[in-house]
Amino acid sequence: MVDVLAHESELLGLVKEYLDFAEFEDTLKTFLKECKIKGKPLSKSTCGSLRDPKSLKFQRDLLAAFDSGDQKVFFRLWEEHIPRPIRDGDSLAQKLEFYLHIHFAIYLLKHSAGRPDKEDLDERISYFKTFLETKGAALSQTTEFLPFYALPFVPNPMAHPSFKELFQDSWTSELKLKLEKFLALMFKASNTPKLLTLYKENGQSNKDVLQQLHQQLVEAERRSMTYLKRYNRIQADYHNLIGVTAELVDSLEATVSGKMITPEYLQSVCVRLFSNQMRQSLAHSVDFTRPGTASTMLRASLAPVKLKDVPLLPSLDYEKLKKDLILGSDRLKAFLLQALRWRSVLQLLQSKSEVVRQYTARLINAFASLAEGRRYLAQSTKVLRMLEERLKEEDKDVITRENVLGALQKFSLRRPLQTAMIQDGLIFWLIDILKEPDCLSDYTLEYSVALLMNLCLRSAGKNMCAKVAGLVLKVLSDLLGHENHEIQPYVNGALYSILSIPSIREEARAMGMEDILRCFIKEGNAEMIRQIEFIIKQLNAEELLDGVLESDDDEDEDDEEDHDTMEADLDKDELIQPQLGELSGEKLLTTEYLGIMTNTGKARRRGTAGVQWGGPEPLRRPVTPGGHRTGYPA
Repeated sequence: MVDVLAHESELLGLVKEYLDFAEFEDTLKTFLKECKIKGKPLSKSTCGSLRDPKSLKFQRDLLAAFDSGDQKVFFRLWEEHIPRPIRDGDSLAQKLEFYLHIHFAIYLLKHSAGRPDKEDLDERISYFKTFLETKGAALSQTTEFLPFYALPFVPNPMAHPSFKELFQDSWTSELKLKLEKFLALMFKASNTPKLLTLYKENGQSNKDVLQQLHQQLVEAERRSMTYLKRYNRIQADYHNLIGVTAELVDSLEATVSGKMITPEYLQSVCVRLFSNQMRQSLAHSVDFTRPGTASTMLRASLAPVKLKDVPLLPSLDYEKLKKDLILGSDRLKAFLLQALRWRSVLQLLQSKSEVVRQYTARLINAFASLAEGRRYLAQSTKVLRMLEERLKEEDKDVITRENVLGALQKFSLRRPLQTAMIQDGLIFWLIDILKEPDCLSDYTLEYSVALLMNLCLRSAGKNMCAKVAGLVLKVLSDLLGHENHEIQPYVNGALYSILSIPSIREEARAMGMEDILRCFIKEGNAEMIRQIEFIIKQLNAEELLDGVLESDDDEDEDDEEDHDTMEADLDKDELIQPQLGELSGEKLLTTEYLGIMTNTGKARRRGTAGVQWGGPEPLRRPVTPGGHRTGYPA
C-alpha cells in the first residue's frame, strides 16, 4: 500500500493520459471530477496535452496549401514533417501522395476562370511526370493507378471519359477528407501514451519474438527436409555411378590383357547409366556398334534430362493399414498419412480431427500430382465431390485448403472431372474468392487462377462465365495488374478463352477492356505484350478466330499429357514431428506394416511429354502450375 501511495500521482497521470488518447471524453470528465473530490493529485509530467502545437500548425498550413493549390509549399511541408519511412514504406501514404500529385497537376484546369496560364500548367504537368517516372513508378503495376500514367499525355483531360471523375467537386472533397484522416492518424500514433508503451514492452514484444522464432524454426525444418531429399537422390546416383565406373575400369583392364569387349556388353553398361524409364527405348533404338556411340551416350548422360526412377520399396500389410486408418488414434493416423504421402502409395483416406484432415488433403494432393494417381481417382466422382465440399467449408486450416485446391486443380487436367466441376458451379466459387486476391496466399491465388483457366477452356465453362460476364471480366482485369506475375499466363488464357463468347465480348467492349489491356502493354514484358495483343485481337473479332473454339463434347483423355509434377509445397509447415522413440516415415511403414515383397521395380512405359509451352499466344490447353513452370504442359 505504501508503494502505491508513493507512485499514485504518476499512476493517475498515466490513466488520464490514456483516456485522453483513446478519446474517452465522458469517462475522463468523471475520472478528473472524482480525483478532485478525493484530493488525488495528478502527475504534471504526464498531464500535458497530446496535441503538439507545432503539429497543429503544420496541419493547418498543409490543408491551406491544399485548398489554394500551392504545390511547392504543400510538398515542402509534406517532406519535412512526414517521416521518410512512412512516405516510402506505408502503402496508405504512397496511395494518398499519388492522388495529391494528381490534385495539384489538374488544379489550374479546375479552378481557372478562363484559360489557365500555359507556363504554370506545363510546369505542374512536368512535375507530375517526374513523379510518375521516379517515386510514382512503384504503383505502375497497380490496376487502380494505371490509367493515370496516361494523364500527362492527354491534350484535354477534362473531356476524356477516364478522367471525368477527377474534375468533380466531390472527388476533391473526398481527397481532402482522406488527407485529414491520415494526418490525424499519423500524429495520434506518434504520441503514443506511456501506459500503452509499458504494456507493449512488458511481454507483448516477447510474444512476437517467440512467434517469429517459431516461424523461422518451421522454415528451417522445411528447408532441411528438402535438402535431405536432394542428398538422398545424389547419394543414390553416386552409388550407381561408382558401380558402373568399377565395371568400366574392369573392362579397360581386360582389354590390356588382350580380351575383347563386345558391343552387347558396352550396351548393357551404358544403358545402366539411365533410368528405368528410358532403358527399354534406348536398348531398341540405339546402335552401339557405330563408332563414337558410347562416348556420345556418356556425354548425353551429363545433360539435365528429367528422369524418373521406380524405387524398389518393401510391400506393406494393407489390411492392417486400413484397420489402423479407421480405428487407430488420431496421431497414428496422421503419421500413417504422412508416411504414405512420402511414399506416394494410394490408400483409403479417413479423417476426423483437424490434423488428420490436413494430412489427408496433403496425401490426396500428392496422388493428384501423379498421372497414375489422377487416373485412379478419376474412376469415381466421389473423391471430387468430397474435395469440393471440403474446399468450400474449410476455414480453419490454410494448409488444408491449399492442398485440397491443389488436388482439384490437377484433377482439372482430366476432361470428365472438368465437366463435373463446371456442373457443380465451382467457377462461381473461384470468382468469388478471387475478388480479394490480396487476402489469399501465393499458392491459393496461383492454383485458383490456373483452375479457373482450365475450366474456362471448355464450352460449358465459358457459358457459365457468360452468366456473370461483368463480374468475371472485372476480376480478371484486376488480376492482370497483380504483383504475383506467376498468374499472368493463366489470367491471359482465361480472358482469351471466354472472349470467344459474343455476349462476353460485348460486355468487355462496354467496360473499355481494350483501354485496360493497352495500359498493360506499356508496362509488360515481351511475352506478356504478345499475349495481350492476341487477347485484343480476340476482343475485336466479329467472328471466332480459327482454332479458338475447339470441340469439347467428347470426354476422352487424349489431351492429357502423361507426366508427374511433385511440388515442394506438399511438405510445407508439417504439423507433427516425431518424439523420442516414436516411429515416422519409411521406418514406421517397414517396422509395423511390412508385408510380402511385390514390387519388381519394373516401370510402366509412359507416354512422351509435350513440347514446352513458350509461344506468344495465351494458353489454350489445361495446365497445372508445377508442370507449366517445368515446361511440361498438360
